[in-house]
Amino acid sequence: MKKVLITGATGFVGSHLTELCVEKGFEVVAFDRYNPNYNLGWLEKSKYKNDINFAFGDIRDYDSVLKTMKGCKIVFHLAALIGIPYSYLSPQAYLKTNVEGTFNILESSKNLDIEQTIITSTSEVYGSAKYVPIDEQHPIFAQSPYSASKISADQLTVSYHNSFQLPVKIIRPFNIYGPRQSGRAVIPSIIIQALNNKKEIKLGNVAPSRDFTYVTDVCRAFLDILKIKNFFGNTLNIGSNNEYTIEYIAKKILAKLNSKANIKKENQRTRSLKSEVVRLVCDNSKILKHTQWKPMIKIEKGLDMTINWFRKFKDLF
Repeated sequence: MKKVLITGATGFVGSHLTELCVEKGFEVVAFDRYNPNYNLGWLEKSKYKNDINFAFGDIRDYDSVLKTMKGCKIVFHLAALIGIPYSYLSPQAYLKTNVEGTFNILESSKNLDIEQTIITSTSEVYGSAKYVPIDEQHPIFAQSPYSASKISADQLTVSYHNSFQLPVKIIRPFNIYGPRQSGRAVIPSIIIQALNNKKEIKLGNVAPSRDFTYVTDVCRAFLDILKIKNFFGNTLNIGSNNEYTIEYIAKKILAKLNSKANIKKENQRTRSLKSEVVRLVCDNSKILKHTQWKPMIKIEKGLDMTINWFRKFKDLF
């Protein structure tokens, strides 16, 4: 089986994708940011740990990226700064990681003749929906430095395909949730506060709606997109084509945990008016047409599995 590189491999989505690739028989190189303690993140206790080749460097450093990619045939690029609130405080960090990091992947892919490179985008590039569901032709609109950095990375990717015929595809997930997600994300935040018996669940604006997709469904999409022939230069949305407000999700989680807590809007968790993405709903018809993929995990089951995982690993948060 072919040798694949996964950047951001020890993180939330990356760790799930790494394990799935091992299960499918790929020879996996897991690339993540160098740390002096050789911390393997969510792969530290993976049952596949001994089947993974770990490589540490810096996605912002071309030399370490190029060196690690040598011998690989396929690249899944997931490494990124993703927290929207922090992008307000340090936008330059997002440019360096998300834009320069993607440049390093693209340039290395070109120079090493990588067979196929999958770049991970985000539904945040669309901004608040002009129409729903949102297809891949929807206008792009940056409402945060984070989304601006991802738009830049996407456009750089397209330019490499157009200029150098680089065999690249862009996967654009809508909101992903599930085990191992950061406690700062909205679903884990609600679960953690409820498990800690908080009387008030502190959230930002609960009116916005999102299209939530379970993490293992998203990982399967990566592999299905890999199989599409003659599809380079294309972008594919990944989502469930469902819409739930943050308030609905919060109440659903609290009910599942038998919590009587009140939901409290906290100003410091709220985006400024022009930066708030009000509505994101995925049109997934393109991936449904071109692959065998479809979302398997409904929101009820997904929330149950996520709650059970956070309950088990409560002490980590």
